[in-house]
Amino acid sequence: MCLGQLGSLLPHVAVPSVLAQFLIPEWRLSGADAGLLAGGFAAGYMLSVPVLATLTDRIDARLILIGGSALSAVATVMFGVLAQGLFSGALIWGLAGIGFGGAYMPGLKALTDRLSPGDSSRAITLYTSFFSLGVSLSFLISQLVAERWGWRIAFAVTGLGPLAMIAACLLLKPVKPHPAEGRLLDFAPVLANRSAMGFVIGYGAHCFELYGLRTWVVAFWTFVAMRNTSSAILSPVAVSVAVSLLAMPSSVFGNELALRIGRHRAIMAIMIVSAAVAVLIGISTSQPALLLLPLVAIFAITVPADSGALTSGMTMASHLRYRGATMAMHSTIGFAGAALGSWGVGVALDAAGGPQSASAWTAAFCLMAAAVLVGPLALYWSRSAKAATH
Repeated sequence: MCLGQLGSLLPHVAVPSVLAQFLIPEWRLSGADAGLLAGGFAAGYMLSVPVLATLTDRIDARLILIGGSALSAVATVMFGVLAQGLFSGALIWGLAGIGFGGAYMPGLKALTDRLSPGDSSRAITLYTSFFSLGVSLSFLISQLVAERWGWRIAFAVTGLGPLAMIAACLLLKPVKPHPAEGRLLDFAPVLANRSAMGFVIGYGAHCFELYGLRTWVVAFWTFVAMRNTSSAILSPVAVSVAVSLLAMPSSVFGNELALRIGRHRAIMAIMIVSAAVAVLIGISTSQPALLLLPLVAIFAITVPADSGALTSGMTMASHLRYRGATMAMHSTIGFAGAALGSWGVGVALDAAGGPQSASAWTAAFCLMAAAVLVGPLALYWSRSAKAATH
């Protein structure tokens, strides 16, 4: 499943990878336009996952996973062939997001349905950490292919990736889920579960910060490289891949820390440190690249460090009969945050002078810092509510 997910994620950041060098100048996009285009994927995911993930409480998640992976592959190739501007690009990229809505969380459900409870926490963290490895491959392959053969070919190549998840699905034995109660889209039991909802809201804050960084890291380091043409620094390709690769061990470490000192305490500490690092980058955007690079590396560690702990915490706190619905809520809120993060950072850049302005990047990183601090507040709320019932 983890190897299949690598293929499933190959298209994931294809648009952010080619935004700064190709799509923004070719389609004459503003920061807000570029954010909307990249955020179309998360928006499509957000709209589809409530139905598709909740449906896994009723039918084998493997079937949904196959259909979602197929749609993801077709839509990614379509982007390379048919996209001509903001409207057509956002529409097709949203369709790819709908396909991914049938791939990621249904994939997690297909995995947990086949594991004993004792194996779940570390297995979930491994699965979510492979997300970061898949994203790094997406950044690497998209940019290298686009630079060599053009951005349209990059989408044709990355569109083949989800076929690997279909192959993985064919190797899984059929599993019938526990029978769900109530209507298909009845989220009342999920909303009533405050322990799980704290992690869900925290995940939304995490995704705002994460996709604010993922969407704009290539553009940010392009800005840094242009200001430091005489310095020996990493290229935007190398920085974007390194940022994603650091996320994998970071997520595993964050979950292990949560198992040792407590999930709420670990996640809250990670989010507060991440916000502080974002502010440090924000106030240092006009500084030399050699100062910014270690700060970006630290940020690349703090941003994803809470991901595995948030997702495994949500899974552990969910009721067995509503686990698919809880995962659906988790993904819906998370990718709503992701879409807002992609677009919000673009708006902040436009409002403060554009992507060529140091003050604009200051505003962008401070916005990410403010957003992630919603997470500790949500976890404190859920924990205090739980304590009040005892």
